[in-house]
Formats: sequence, C-alpha cells, structure tokens
Amino acid sequence: MHPAFSVVFFTTATGAGYGLLALLGVLGGFQIIPPDFWLGLIGMGLALGLIAAGLLSSTGHLGRPERAWRAFSQWRSSWLSREGVASVLTFIPAGLFGIGWVFFGKTDGWVGIAGLLAACGAAVTVCTTGMIYASLKPIAQWHSRFTLPGYLVFSAMTGSLLLNALLQGFALGSKILLVASVLLTLLGWGWKLATWRYNDRLEIPTTANTATGLAGGTVRSLEWPHTEENYLLKEMGFRIARKHSARLRQITQLLTFALPGLLLAVTVALPRPFAAALSLLAAIVQFAGVLVERWLFFAEAKHTVTLYYGR
Repeated sequence: MHPAFSVVFFTTATGAGYGLLALLGVLGGFQIIPPDFWLGLIGMGLALGLIAAGLLSSTGHLGRPERAWRAFSQWRSSWLSREGVASVLTFIPAGLFGIGWVFFGKTDGWVGIAGLLAACGAAVTVCTTGMIYASLKPIAQWHSRFTLPGYLVFSAMTGSLLLNALLQGFALGSKILLVASVLLTLLGWGWKLATWRYNDRLEIPTTANTATGLAGGTVRSLEWPHTEENYLLKEMGFRIARKHSARLRQITQLLTFALPGLLLAVTVALPRPFAAALSLLAAIVQFAGVLVERWLFFAEAKHTVTLYYGR
C-alpha cells in the first residue's frame, strides 16, 4: 500500500494523543495526579492538539476533502465512519474535563467523570482506527489478530512516554509510571517483532486461480491490462525493496524501542533536570520511530488487487 505521509502522521499523532488523553483522564479522574493549572493546560493542550493535527492531516489523502463530512453518515457499516463519530464524541467529555481542570482547578466530581468518559472514548476511537485496517480481508498483513492490539499497545506506549515527560518536567514524576513506560515499550517491541514474524511467514491463500475460480492448471495473463502505472498500482501496488525494508525495521527498533527504553532506564538514577530532559528526548525519539514504523506498516502491506497486474 502507498504510505502517504498524511495517513502515516494521522495514525502516529492520534495514537499518541489518545493515549495521553486516556492516561490523563484516568489518573486525573481518580486524583492520582494533582489538578495543577499548567499541567492541565499543557497536558490537555498537547493531547487534543495531537488528535486535532492527526485528524486534519488525514483529510490530505482524500480526493475531495470538503466532502469528508459525508463519512460520518455510514457508521452502521464503515469502521472509518465509526472512527469519525467516536473521535468527535470523545471531544465532548475531553473538553469538559479540560475546562474543569484548567478553569476550575479540580479533577473530582463531574470533572473526574468527564475524564473517565474521555479515557473510554479515546480507547474506543483507537479501536475503531485499528479495525479500519484489521477488517480489510484483501490485505492479509492487516487482516490478522496482531493489528488491533498493536494499535492499542502503541497508543498506550507513546501516551505513557508523553505523560512521563510532562510529569518529570513538573517534578511530579513517579517511578511507577517510569517503569510502566519501559514495560509498555518492551511490550510494543515484542508485539512488533511477533507481527513481523507472522507477516514474513504469511502464505496468502488468494492466487490468480482462486480469484478467477479456475482450479485446473496455472492461470496467467497473456497481456497485462496496463503498460504504465495507474491509480491502483500507485495506491495498492506500492513496492519496497527487501534491503530497504530490513534497514527500516532496524531503524524502527532503534528509535521506537531500544533508544527510548535506554533513556528511560538511565532516567531512574538522575536528578530532576536531567531526568526531565531525557524523558522529553525519549518521547521525541519514539514519536519519530513510530513514524518510520507506520510508514513500514503501509509499505509492506500487499493488496490482492495486484494479482490482476501480475504482481
């Protein structure tokens, strides 16, 4: 599949934003973190800003962005539409939670309830995003048991590193959150390795024979339908060299998992100014790594429509 940057940035930014929003909603709703004005303003601003930026960037891949609103009408059958509805609905409790935290200086009572609802909405939205890809049967690399949990793990992982950086900056960091961030990073690493292993061993059952219903012999095309690249080949027949794929996998592991995990491990033994700086660096490096990982997520996927073109 063609890895358009608008969609790559969308899945990365919204995943991190919803992960941070969910953690803020839960920890704030249960009064585990204090209702500090600047923490609420920066934390909620960052979470909602990432979500809004991701949603806006996703329209860049549409042929007619002005008609994006029509996607909301197909929520009964389309995961894309359900994602749009869930993302909009999540802004309601998230906005109330942010207003109560920033302007009223409280995270209990109705504000806490709004925070917990925002956390639930964030989790549901991430699930709908994952199901957009997991529900696509023509793309075997996505239509597997690894896709949806992977979206949830990556959202929690990136969100936890952002929250850790925020709390470290406000001298509110805890070793529990730090350890949780490291564990989530390791979980994400293991899940990504398992996903790659599954995809590399994947035997796609669809062939030219099964697609045409002709069981005898080997079906092959006598003449290709196009002599030049067309829209389908550009969008669904994108190809990446094996050596480039291997190198990008190494970069993904370094930036998304290894380096952030190492920085967080070092943070435990450092005083606040250095711990806050390394925590912020870990979050930034991981965000860049997830951009590479998302690019690979699209580039390595193969749509069965390419059978028509002999690929």
